[in-house]
Amino acid sequence: MSETLPPRIVIVGAGPAGIRAAATLVEAGLHPVVIDEGQRAGGQIYRRPPAGFTRTPEQLYGSEAAKAGALHAHFDRLAAEGRLTHCAASSVIAVHEGRLHMLGEGGVQMIGYDRLIVATGASDRVAPVPGWQSAGAYSLGAAQIALKAQGVALGRRIVLIGSGPLLTLVGAQLVEAGADVVAVLDTSPWRQQMRGLWELAARPLVALRGLALRARLGGRYHAGVTLERIEADGKGVTAMRWRDAGGRERLTPCDMIGMGWHLRAEAHLADLAGCAFIYDEQWRQWLPKTDEMGRAGNGVYLAGDGVRLLGADGAEIAGRLAAAVCLADLGHPAPTTNADLRKLARLERFARGLACAFPWPAAMVRALPDEAIVCRCENVTAGAVRESAGFGGAEANRVKSLSRVGMGRCQGRYCQLAAVELVATQAGCTPDAVGRFRGQAPVRPAPIGAFLRNG
Repeated sequence: MSETLPPRIVIVGAGPAGIRAAATLVEAGLHPVVIDEGQRAGGQIYRRPPAGFTRTPEQLYGSEAAKAGALHAHFDRLAAEGRLTHCAASSVIAVHEGRLHMLGEGGVQMIGYDRLIVATGASDRVAPVPGWQSAGAYSLGAAQIALKAQGVALGRRIVLIGSGPLLTLVGAQLVEAGADVVAVLDTSPWRQQMRGLWELAARPLVALRGLALRARLGGRYHAGVTLERIEADGKGVTAMRWRDAGGRERLTPCDMIGMGWHLRAEAHLADLAGCAFIYDEQWRQWLPKTDEMGRAGNGVYLAGDGVRLLGADGAEIAGRLAAAVCLADLGHPAPTTNADLRKLARLERFARGLACAFPWPAAMVRALPDEAIVCRCENVTAGAVRESAGFGGAEANRVKSLSRVGMGRCQGRYCQLAAVELVATQAGCTPDAVGRFRGQAPVRPAPIGAFLRNG
């Protein structure tokens, strides 16, 4: 009689969601494979610096230092004991017929799975500002990664623009590290921020910590601003031109701009894995559709900010839930989830408060001048997007094929939301009616040689 092989469970992502999912599976006696782009587990929020880095966990993670350290230690211990397989510095670039195409140092390898847990997190949600294609304009996440991974600020004189918790957090972290942050410009007016207070009260300590970070910024912080343009010369950014809440024009000299409006779900792999999507009006983006446990169908489970934008705490809970329902579907005893579901509901209320208080700047995007660049990869202007909408109708992929918006190396991660907003306005419809760009493999740029080495 042949022995039944254990199910092959693969987790993509080793941030808070992936780590908790892996630990839950290990506790049930299974041996998952964890694939992650980082050299060391932790994800973006708990990104770990190289060995020998002199900044302390408290300096890197602030009030979350103990939590980050516990996650790191737990994962490292499971990997060292051989209870899971960790494929570090590896990217899943495609999903097809129950197999993952994984790009690592040895080239592209195929990994089969019986169950797949996608915990790919989120990336910056950015909105185009005239001049944002200039050298010296970065996302807030890029500024934070440089600070955590290398201990450097990306400019000598820094202006941060956007809205949401990450804007305040990155500003406070840079100030704490000694960087010269001259202005933090929030497009959300105070009155709009107040509208989210009731939901934000679901996590009072977190809200208070956010206010404490805001206080550290002092007079650098300005709410309700209007962003005019990023000034630049042949060498890069030179100044930020903006209007304050009273309408007064301001020009702030700087050599670096960090920008971001909260987060967008990193859902390319979920798309390639066949998951359904729904348009979330509050977040103004397409999100993968799952049940409350993270089950997406066809043996695929989603966890973390790639499906629900709930932050690190929510990602840990979602990772446990996805692993628990995966175990139940396989017929294994699963941990109880009632307490986690209650916590998740509270986090979702808090997230709704954030979305209300710090909204996507739809009006700013719709008012972009025709000459403004929307797609930095392909140098596509707002005028070209509007013109393509007139030729091809109000459908995202038709506009993409006509204008090349979203066809660059980022595959629409930075430009899709703005392009859809422009198309919807041009056509007189809502963004959900325009649709979304279809996911394409590879989801990350991959060298041809990586395929040839295994051809």
